[in-house]
Amino acid sequence: MKETLAKIASNVFNPFVVSILVLASLAVKATTSVDDTVRWLVICIAISVLPMLIILYILIRLKKLDSFFSNPREQRNLVYILSAAIGAIDCALLWYFKIPELLAVLFTAGFIGVVAFMIINYFWKISLHTAFITGTVIVLIMVYGANAAWSTLVVPLVGWSRIVLKQHNLLQVIAGGALAAVIVFTVFWGFGVLNLT
Repeated sequence: MKETLAKIASNVFNPFVVSILVLASLAVKATTSVDDTVRWLVICIAISVLPMLIILYILIRLKKLDSFFSNPREQRNLVYILSAAIGAIDCALLWYFKIPELLAVLFTAGFIGVVAFMIINYFWKISLHTAFITGTVIVLIMVYGANAAWSTLVVPLVGWSRIVLKQHNLLQVIAGGALAAVIVFTVFWGFGVLNLT
């Protein structure tokens, strides 16, 4: 029963789903019409989430990865390199084409996070699930204020699920969440995007 719940939590709050949720939340906040919200959300998903899904699928088919989310540390190196390359291109394009600042700042924080995690991954398997959910919660609280505080309840659930599924130990889960929180807070604070009321 415990393992089943852990699998559900880990699958429901996986990095791809969490990415789409935070992109949608910020697209709503950063735009003034439904058309703009949908347009920017589709663009953001098309240049970030979709390419990584395709890359992971291809790597799994080529047997370079065991699965989408349960891989040995060494298999993650290529994924991080490709993700960092896509992130750099995305940031350059989005800032150049003047995407709403809130979304551009999110992509910037994401790119910095990917680079940091890529470096760490050469030595240690830090929890990406926990990083994504923690970063998302921090973003939501900074942008939506106290109204988003309830989202903090999801962080320990995701961390617990990764430990139960033996994908990470407690220190790797804590480190993933802490590093993501520091990066996201620093980048959003640096750009003046805070709403802590």
